[in-house]
Amino acid sequence: MNYADLFRVTLPETALEIASLLVLVVDLAFLRKAALQTRVMSAVLLGVIGCGAALLALPFQAFGGLKYPGSVDVMLSAGGYTSIAQVGILTLTVLTLFLLVGADFTQHVGEYVAVVLMAATGGLLISAAQDLLVIFVGLELLSLGLYILTAFAKKSGKSAEAAIKYYLFGGMSAAFLLFGFSYLYGLSGSTNLHRMLLGLYRPHAAEMAPLLYVALVMIAAGLGFKVAAVPFHLWAPDTYEGAPAPAAAFIASVSKVASFALLIGISTAALHLFDGMHGRVYVSVGFHSQPGPVYLGFRNAWNEILIVLALASMVLGNLAALGQTSVRRLLAYSAIAHAGYILLGLAFFSYSSQSAQAILYYILTYGLTTIGAFGAVAVVERAGGSDRMDAFLGLVKRNRLLAAVMLVLFLSLAGIPPLVGFWAKFNLFAAVLRVYPAGAGLGMVALAVAMSAVSLYYYLQVLKRVFVMPAVDETPVKANAVTMGVLVVTALAVVVLGCLPGLLQSWMAGFYAGM
Repeated sequence: MNYADLFRVTLPETALEIASLLVLVVDLAFLRKAALQTRVMSAVLLGVIGCGAALLALPFQAFGGLKYPGSVDVMLSAGGYTSIAQVGILTLTVLTLFLLVGADFTQHVGEYVAVVLMAATGGLLISAAQDLLVIFVGLELLSLGLYILTAFAKKSGKSAEAAIKYYLFGGMSAAFLLFGFSYLYGLSGSTNLHRMLLGLYRPHAAEMAPLLYVALVMIAAGLGFKVAAVPFHLWAPDTYEGAPAPAAAFIASVSKVASFALLIGISTAALHLFDGMHGRVYVSVGFHSQPGPVYLGFRNAWNEILIVLALASMVLGNLAALGQTSVRRLLAYSAIAHAGYILLGLAFFSYSSQSAQAILYYILTYGLTTIGAFGAVAVVERAGGSDRMDAFLGLVKRNRLLAAVMLVLFLSLAGIPPLVGFWAKFNLFAAVLRVYPAGAGLGMVALAVAMSAVSLYYYLQVLKRVFVMPAVDETPVKANAVTMGVLVVTALAVVVLGCLPGLLQSWMAGFYAGM
């Protein structure tokens, strides 16, 4: 490994960092006295150009990723699930940047866009990380950006409250995560995921099992916070409600894609542990009874933890959403429930790429839909000063296009065919049943389907106010042209990908070809 190799692998991250610095220089040095909307458009366009440059740099990454000196082990991966997640992160970042146009929560637009790009850089690192230290650095780079973005509405007390809660919970989760990582290093003697898992194959493995279980619980706490899994979800409702709408959209989409890409990397490393050593050895997962190497218990214990988190998140997230009157908080509890569905796919992860592709399909389409949902909520909030459900009364008469967008997005979140949300759930649950078609697998999928039916009720509560209940104030709801364009494009993408589900699946399969 040398600096040239490091530069080739981190070309997308480098492009984003250069763009973030350029945004600051242009905004603070050349446009300081310009009109606010001029500064916003300039910062957003530079941010979008930076994301575009990062996307163009992805194919030029070093083949096989960045390896340790004199070793075949990878520190930063490239291709496969990593590239899919990175494309998703950059695309969703572009959409959240466009939501800034027309927003009025801050005068410091250059700093805001720069922080967004730096946080996205952390997301790219997390998606590729195969080393515990790189994982931690990437998570902190992403997390620090999210804390700042949450607090960017300086005139809002809710924004400040949400930011401090998010920061305190995040600092605690980082401590748990690092504590768990230190135990794993002590048990295995390596920070590389592959070497760490190999280091757990020892004749005296049973003697180390208690320490491993403590480590796994600590890591589950740290990573569970990042994806807002129960019981590490307490920050999510306040953060989604208090953060500026573009920042909340970024938190709900980009950070989730990065965090779940990391969890896919951990599961992939565990199942492909012996690839290239003595041929391909099938390693059993979860409750599978197929023969395979048995060791300290990372895989089985980890999967059992994921099942508990998935079960709690699906149930509590959906039930808590039923009583919400704030649409932002409703979307927060909905996000907790969706995290539970994805954790279910991780708990029953397959040796082939089917599970990884199903999870990526789910999180990418969920992120796309959530950005649109927060954009729609932001438009209504700016018009009426509230995100309460009653603020959406009679929206169909006040802005028909916005009402149509909300219909598509909320029905997709509920998993109604032929929208893309239905295919996301179908693929994910089918992947679970392929790994374990009976017993625990079947029972968990049945529960997930039942909870999806529950979610339909609270999504319809919002749409009922939009389309059925009369408006108290029939003043038209006006939206910025750029914001409305983003919402329409998002809704059209949800419809097209739902009617042609093979488009996204074929695109993802191309990243696995030849691997």
